[in-house]
Amino acid sequence: MKEENFKKLTDYLDSLLETGIPSVDCIVYQNHKQIFRHMNGTVDLNHTIPVSPDTLYMMFSMTKVQTMTAIMQLVEQGKLSLEDDVAKYLPAYKNAYIEKNGKKVPVTEMKLKHLVSMQSGLDYDLERPGIQRVLKEKGQSATTRELVDSFVESPLLFQPGTHFLYSLSHDVAAAIIEVVTGISYGEYLKKNIWEPLGLKKTFFAKPDNSSVKGLAQQYINENEIIVPMDQTCCYQLSESYESGGAGLISCTDDYVKLADTLACGGETADGVRILKPETIEQIKVNLLGKDSLDDLHNTMGRIAYGYGCGMSVLLHPELVKSPSPAGVFGWDGAAGSCITMDTASKSCFVFTMHVRNYGKAYDIIHPDIRDFVFGK
Repeated sequence: MKEENFKKLTDYLDSLLETGIPSVDCIVYQNHKQIFRHMNGTVDLNHTIPVSPDTLYMMFSMTKVQTMTAIMQLVEQGKLSLEDDVAKYLPAYKNAYIEKNGKKVPVTEMKLKHLVSMQSGLDYDLERPGIQRVLKEKGQSATTRELVDSFVESPLLFQPGTHFLYSLSHDVAAAIIEVVTGISYGEYLKKNIWEPLGLKKTFFAKPDNSSVKGLAQQYINENEIIVPMDQTCCYQLSESYESGGAGLISCTDDYVKLADTLACGGETADGVRILKPETIEQIKVNLLGKDSLDDLHNTMGRIAYGYGCGMSVLLHPELVKSPSPAGVFGWDGAAGSCITMDTASKSCFVFTMHVRNYGKAYDIIHPDIRDFVFGK
């Protein structure tokens, strides 16, 4: 990060509060060292509690970065292959189908690589009949496996591998982790990511998080006006469910430890390794063909990006006149936060805010911060 960009980034972050965003926090690491940190704003309804390193956020889809880290750990160990059929671990997926001319048509094999790259044919419909059936039968005790199995009671939207659609695919990946390891997804993360990296303030949300101490007030953008909303996480389908796609609560400091480790080839400053460097390079490989890339760009923008194992990767910075290098990768969350890494420079940043439905976070804010941090 250029020295002159520190002041520019500070001013930029402060300017976001003038648009109505209640709080921002941004931390930058390079080669295991913090080189920048700036936070501003308040995190409570009365605007009296300043944002701090202890502030918690619902990370939503930034959870996917941990899920993909976990999946690739198991791939490294030979316990999984991206070519594995999902039905090998979740037999209910043998019944997956699409509808054509009003008739059920069996699908070609849905593979793990289709889950990680959002090419499974699933969607993000949380009201699908199977989910509602399980919740009616099991209530808040409905487990990750029970709910994930229900996803294929409805038709897939396309044959796996033929298109990209952002979906519940990574929730399915979390269920596979449970089957392969014999422990809950949360237990796996605690043993293999949280404890090795010292993530002490990371845990799964509940459907209602109003009692979580230190959780930043959640807001929502309604017609360009930012207003408070409840502290719910709709992606946590029950009290017992652990969403691999959007379930975690964490803090900026915890998430930057993960970002720094991935940026530095999978190893912490203390020499703890959670992934091999070549595995991280594999995560960054674009898995989308032309049709799927078109889907990504048409539905989510990001025209300069491809999509690898659960994370976008900057392929063509010249398309958006970005000074950032190709190979920058990461993902974001529904409340406007993001995690972004560059293995070439061993640098990364995590940006946190807590506003739902704020499209400018993804279209403007994240790219701007990216270019401040990684710009040549």
